[in-house]
Parts: sequence; structure tokens; C-alpha cells
Amino acid sequence: MSQPKPEAWLSEPHHAISDAALDTLFREAHTTRKWLEKPVSSAVMMAIYDLMRWGPTASNITPARIVFVVSKDAKERLAPHLSKGNLRQTMEAPATAILAYDLDFPRHVPRLYRDNPDAQSWFADPEANKVQALRNASLQAGYFIIAARALGLDCGPMGGFSHDGVDGEFFAGTAIKSNLLCNIGYGADDGFRPRNDRLGFDEACKIL
Repeated sequence: MSQPKPEAWLSEPHHAISDAALDTLFREAHTTRKWLEKPVSSAVMMAIYDLMRWGPTASNITPARIVFVVSKDAKERLAPHLSKGNLRQTMEAPATAILAYDLDFPRHVPRLYRDNPDAQSWFADPEANKVQALRNASLQAGYFIIAARALGLDCGPMGGFSHDGVDGEFFAGTAIKSNLLCNIGYGADDGFRPRNDRLGFDEACKIL
């Protein structure tokens, strides 16, 4: 059986995605707090990462590291470190991603930024590296949410946890630090709150 041909506009350079896709990624997407009892497969979690890893970071340092908390035992390890307001929704979510960053990211720079053999020397300052790691891993966390939504999932990103507790439980003995958590799964119909307002262009932007 012959495969259907892609729409012609998809082969054009610099094409925009469909309006329906924009709804899925942005306009109709909500932070989700209630979940269907439907698991997120390992293949889908791998697909999220395979998409998000292509997003740009400074000198391609890609400092984000992720632990997907799925099993009952892993959830029980996470639970004591959650704020009261985040406990129920996290325990009920099919998976919770600990989105973290690696302070030892420079060791990968020779492989990830081959264009300049001196690139690793740019990251010799440990204090500056803390800023680079957090900033770029936060950027990657945004890519994570967009990738998950693009694959049909709902997301519940959140703070409200003990960083020291999570780091001690999941990253002990490493240079990896937690940044934020993001529940992922398939949201229930009543799983989100009504959308709040957003600032308008003229309130948040200038064209100079």
C-alpha cells in the first residue's frame, strides 16, 4: 500500500505549523492537576527527550538531565520532598519528570561543540557554570513541555518541593541539581483550572 503524500506546504522552507498545532502547544494547553489512569510508555518518554534535545543551548552544552519517576517505589521516594499542595497530583500522575541540570556539563563540550577545540576552556569558572547550567537547563525544560504536548501529553510543571531532599534522594554523589518537576500524562476533563489572563503585547514588549 502506498504511503500518503505529505501536504505540499510541509516541504517548503520556513513554513509555519498549522493553527491546530499552535492550539495544542500553546493556546489550548493548560497546567494539568488531575489525570486519567493511563500510563505513559517508556517509548513516549524517550520520544520526548529525542525532540527536546534538538533545541538550542549556549554552545550546545545541553546541561539538562531527567529522571522519570514512574514506579510506586520511586514515587514513594519522591513523596516526602513534595509540598502539601503538590502531593496528590504528583502521586496520581502517570509519570513525574525531575528536570535537573549537570554542573559538570563541561566534560561533554569537546564532543558536543566540535567546531572549536578550545570551547571547553570557556567553562573554567565554576561560579559562571552554575548560571550557564541553570539558564540553559531551564530553556530545555521549556522544550520538554512543548515536546510532551506535541506528542499528545498534558503537563503539570511545578516548584513546591525540597531541592535538597530531591537532590539527596536522586542525585547523591553527583554534580546534578534539581530545577523543577513536571508531571506528565493524559489529563482528566476537569483536570485544569480556568485560564488566567496574560499580559498583552504592548504591556510586555517593545519594538525599537
